[in-house]
This record gives sequence, structure tokens and C-alpha cells, in this order.
Amino acid sequence: MKSIRYFILEKQEDKYNLTLLNIWNKNSMPNIIEEMKNLDFHSNKNISLDFENLKELDSIAIIYLISFLKKFKKQNISYLNFEKYEQIFEFYQKHYQDKSFENKKVLNKFFESVGKKTYEILKSTKLFIDFVGKVFYFLIYLIFNPKKVRVKATLKYIETSAVDALLIVGVTAFLVGVVIAYQGAVQLEKFGANIFVVEMISITMFREIAPLVTAIVIAGRSASSYTAEIGAMKITEEIDAMRTMNFEPIIFLTLPRIFALCISLPLLVFFADIIGVMGGMLIAFTSLDVTYIEFINRLQNEVPLKHLLLGVFKAIFFGFFIAIIGCFRGFQVQNNTTSIGKYTTISVVNAIFVVILLDAVFSVIFTKMGI
Repeated sequence: MKSIRYFILEKQEDKYNLTLLNIWNKNSMPNIIEEMKNLDFHSNKNISLDFENLKELDSIAIIYLISFLKKFKKQNISYLNFEKYEQIFEFYQKHYQDKSFENKKVLNKFFESVGKKTYEILKSTKLFIDFVGKVFYFLIYLIFNPKKVRVKATLKYIETSAVDALLIVGVTAFLVGVVIAYQGAVQLEKFGANIFVVEMISITMFREIAPLVTAIVIAGRSASSYTAEIGAMKITEEIDAMRTMNFEPIIFLTLPRIFALCISLPLLVFFADIIGVMGGMLIAFTSLDVTYIEFINRLQNEVPLKHLLLGVFKAIFFGFFIAIIGCFRGFQVQNNTTSIGKYTTISVVNAIFVVILLDAVFSVIFTKMGI
């Protein structure tokens, strides 16, 4: 005979007598399941369950008993003093889902994943809109309280986000300019239209390529950095400490980063414009015999200034969304180290996607406006 706190098990030659004791509920079930796992039952034997000394039996315990009794044949199972629990037991037994339900889950796994992903996106979007609302609220607050703007912190973030990124932005823009000019030169040379390489390189770089490439580089660099910094502060409870001392994290952490990228990204795009055109100018000189003087004169006479201004204008919005996404994901970091890596990756992916989306929206708007 096996006797413990929650049941007494008597093993006879062809039968088990299982007497249930005390309370079987969600709190006691882990111990009961652990004890039952250590017992051997032969499925061909009869089993009798006695409920007389049982004080409580909740839904979780009933479902466990149903799953436990599945290993025995139905005709080999008998119940004693079962009147109190019989009705609820039969209800759960009727609706109990066994392996056939699991198989259906496998078949419906695709739809289940789509549903979960959709719910996560909607939930995340709602939180993001709420966060953007708070950012605009405190932005208006700072307009009426300009002394609370953290100028030194903003300058520091301009240095880390823009000045330190000059090299990678410059190299990237130069190489992109070279590629565009080289690919265009091959086609233009066939038609003897070498001089049009100036418009092709300049307008492409000013309107689309320089803003987009620069924003993607900064999204990969600064969005991840902002998420990791704020996430680390959240794990070490620095943000909770700030709130305790009545310092608003959005004013102290988010807005200086947004100001920094809204200021620095247009300047970086202008820098990328110059370097990209220089790369194209080099290929125009070496492949199409367009001299530097001819290139600059045609650039000045034939390429309207609006293309340069439109690219710089877009960069302000790119900077705003890169910064706000990086900060938003940083505040979502949970209290474990793996969470930082997870949300850093998400912030970079989100920032790059939003930059491309905004660029497409601006292209449509500018085309409709005829500019």
C-alpha cells in the first residue's frame, strides 16, 4: 500500500484502490502530479476511485484525473462516494480534448500563428500610438517651458549619432554614387548622351538615394543604440528611480534623442549628397570624359535646388521616427538581458521599415504635388 498526503493507493492482484484525500486544487496539483509520476500502473487492471475523504476538487484536478484515467479501459474504472462531484466530472469528461484536438491544432497552426501575430501587432501599435501621444504632450510642454530642454544632452547625442557616423555615411554615399554613375554611364554612352549623367546622378542622389541610404545607416546605428541604452537603464531600475524622483523619462531620455536626430539627419543627408555626387563625378570623368568643370556647371544650371531641399526635408521625418522607435522599444525591454537583444533587433527592423514606408509615401505626395 502506498500512502501519502493526497491519496492512498492499495495495489491488489488485479485492481487498484485509489482513495483521494485532502484538497486537490491548482495549488496542490504540482505535488500530486509529481507523486503520481513515480507510481506504476498497469492499464489492464481495474481501478476504483474513492472520493469520500476528499475535501475539495477543482477544475484543474478534475481535468488531471480525466487524463490520468485515459490509460485505463472505461469498463475497468469504478467510482465510490462520487455523488458530490459526478455532475461536474461528467461535464469536463464530455468536453475533454485529447490527442485528436492536438492534431487539429497542428492543422490550424498557420491560422493560429497569423492570429497571434496580428494581435501582437495591434497591441504594439496601440502602445506605440500611446507613446507618440506622450512625446507630443511633453514636446508642447517644453515649448512653453524652454528652460527644461536638455541642450547639453542633445548636443551629446548629435555627436554620437551624427559626428561619429560621418565616416560610414560618407563611404556608403560615395560607393552608391559610384555604382549609380557607373551603371548609368554604360547606357548613356550607347546613345552619346554622356553629359546627361549629371542630371541622373544628382537628382537620384538628392531626392531618393542619399536620404534613404543615410537614414538606413542611422537606423541601424542609432535606433539600436537608443534601445540598448534605455533598455539597460530599465533593467537596472534607473528609469523607476527617475520617476520616483519626479523626473519624467520622456523629457530626460526621449526628447533629447529626437531633437538630436531631427537636427543631425538632414545635415548628414546634405553631407551624403555632396559625397555621392563626388563619387558620380569621378566615374563621369573616368568613363564618360565629362570634366569636373563641365559637371559642376551643368549641375548648377540644369538641376533645380528643389531636389536637394526635398531630400533634406524628408530627412527630418526620418530622424524623428528613427529616434522615437528606438526609444519606444527601449522602454519595452523587460527585466532580463536577452530582452535587450530582442528589442534592439526589433527596433532596427521597425526603423528601417518605417523609413522605407515614409520614403514611398513622400514620393507619392511629391509626385501628386508636381514637385
